Amino acid sequence: MSALTGAIVMRSISLFFTCGRKTLIHLKKPTSDLVKKKKYRYITEGVSMKAQHAKMIELLKKKTKFSKFELETLCKIYKKLTSIPGQKTGITVLARGAPQIVQTIEGIDRTIFRELLHNTFDIITEDTLIERMFCCWDRECEGAIRLESWIIGLDVFLKGNLKEKMEFCFKVYDLNGDGFITKDEMFQLFKNCLIKQPGEEDPDEGVRDLSELVLKRLDVDHDGKISFQDYQTVIKEEPLLLEAFGQCLPTWENCSAFLTTLQP
Repeated sequence: MSALTGAIVMRSISLFFTCGRKTLIHLKKPTSDLVKKKKYRYITEGVSMKAQHAKMIELLKKKTKFSKFELETLCKIYKKLTSIPGQKTGITVLARGAPQIVQTIEGIDRTIFRELLHNTFDIITEDTLIERMFCCWDRECEGAIRLESWIIGLDVFLKGNLKEKMEFCFKVYDLNGDGFITKDEMFQLFKNCLIKQPGEEDPDEGVRDLSELVLKRLDVDHDGKISFQDYQTVIKEEPLLLEAFGQCLPTWENCSAFLTTLQP
């Protein structure tokens, strides 16, 4: 190799390494900027989420009788309940000429709701009432109870006044949601919760007689069905008839026990 050829080769190698270093420097800079942007985005999102959470707590504080500390604790309980495996509830959205779309939402599903009623509030009632209670809590009708609905439902459960509890119970007993409790609905409620006695030939007859008696007691305006006005009038006189068609509220002892767990 001549001296001239060697010089050219060395020059080429030198240029190669110089270009390589410049390329590496050029690549490192955007990578560093990208990391900074990601960090900034995470910080911004974190601040935004905290602000939204604080705003939601203030909103719920106005809507309910819970203190700020109780609301924070309820949010933590909700998070634990919705982090249980299988708690992502899917709903199907149908569109004409399009495939089915299944959207996953976060919320308390029917299974966890039932266990919560049984284990925490000692409410052991039949399936029809459990389903109606779930539907009353699921304000968005999404098949899952979201955070705000969960807390508002607990507010009635734990700290509701008589009128709020009457409204909840009536809504639960009004099986078809038409604003009245009919004789057929009473029959269905009583039939599901009463136990057939041994040797009883026609238990339905006894349920019909019971439905007739309750209808006469609660039907204040004698129109053959029970409106909320009828129900409210009687319950104010006889509070023990609040859950005449089946248990759908916790006892005072269970409410006190649960509220104790929310304290510092």
